[in-house]
Amino acid sequence: MSSEQSLPEPGEVVVCTVREITSHGIYVNLDQYYGTNGFLHVSEISTGWVRNIDRVAKVSQKLILKVIRINRARREIDLSLRQVTNEERRAKVIEWKREERALTIVDAVKKKLNMDDLHAKELRQKLEGEFGTLYAGLEAAAKKGEKGLATTGLSEKEAKTVAEIAAEKIVPPKYEVGALVEVSSRSPEGIEQVKKTLMAAASAPSAEVHITYAGAPRYRVRITADDYKQAEKALDGVIEKIKDGVGKHDAFSYKREISRKYGGSS
Repeated sequence: MSSEQSLPEPGEVVVCTVREITSHGIYVNLDQYYGTNGFLHVSEISTGWVRNIDRVAKVSQKLILKVIRINRARREIDLSLRQVTNEERRAKVIEWKREERALTIVDAVKKKLNMDDLHAKELRQKLEGEFGTLYAGLEAAAKKGEKGLATTGLSEKEAKTVAEIAAEKIVPPKYEVGALVEVSSRSPEGIEQVKKTLMAAASAPSAEVHITYAGAPRYRVRITADDYKQAEKALDGVIEKIKDGVGKHDAFSYKREISRKYGGSS
């Protein structure tokens, strides 16, 4: 979301800073809409009766609120706390932190390249225009280096500087998927055959593959990649290799395990 927009839209979740607390509600500033104020009426704080507003928030505290009404002529914005779901609150906090981090990175680029305000604004607009959000563009730069910015219209020097600073400030997320595999062989050399099969399967050019012993005849396969679909594809390939590597009289089965995302800057 751009901080240069004049007013938010009804239903939008916004980050606010408490400006003043009264007996009938809380006056706030909308952080992402500079110079825009809003009001949280006491009836929109909670579904129940609020006896003491001072216990809800303090001056300068951050609140995640939802826009419920806008008077554009008078620039009056009514907000709600009770209508914000936990998921909306969590998503907004992540978005806001990312936006703050992205602006910090752009400021660092601006300083390093001795840019003026207009040039820095153009850089932000190029990244937002290509990737949808400033943070998404910087995350691409952190993952792929200056090559990830080839289509943005940035100069070679700008792209290189953005990529260097983004790589220092943003840790791209990793995705992990896995399966518990059971494989056994009746052959006299069955154990060695199973080991060879697993070793041959543990090669995926676009992901990290880890196969560990989980107690005979079970083995745990974990795949780590930069993209969830990429990780899933690699896991399917490893499972297929193991299946193809066992003999027709050998036992083979597998059970998918819970996938997870870890790392990343939020």
